[in-house]
Amino acid sequence: MSLKIRLSRGGAKKRPYYRIVVADSRAPRDGRFIDRIGSFNPLLAKDADNRVVLDVEKAKAWLEKGAQPTDRVARFFDEAGLLKREARNNPKKGEPGDKAKERAAEKAEKAAAANASAEEPAAEEAASAE
Repeated sequence: MSLKIRLSRGGAKKRPYYRIVVADSRAPRDGRFIDRIGSFNPLLAKDADNRVVLDVEKAKAWLEKGAQPTDRVARFFDEAGLLKREARNNPKKGEPGDKAKERAAEKAEKAAAANASAEEPAAEEAASAE
């Protein structure tokens, strides 16, 4: 049985509140869990003390037993000093898709054509003024 330390959603619509739980990886997100080790309230300010409440002793025990935290929970553990989370790097994330690249190229062509047509009368006026 592979164990995950993950978030279980609670709260009303558009008012999320998460519990940090240890669960079987096959169990539903908000369903059966083995142990509750903390909570996370994303509506509070990032510097609020009770935004993330974590039972450090239970978390250490479950990590020693082989439970794997999800990425978000690993961030919380890194802040608490329980786990070292490696920074991720996805250089393609900020790159626009194919359609956006095509639209940008068309826009650049139109702008170049508009600049060229705007410069022709200006060049003619400058030549006639001399």
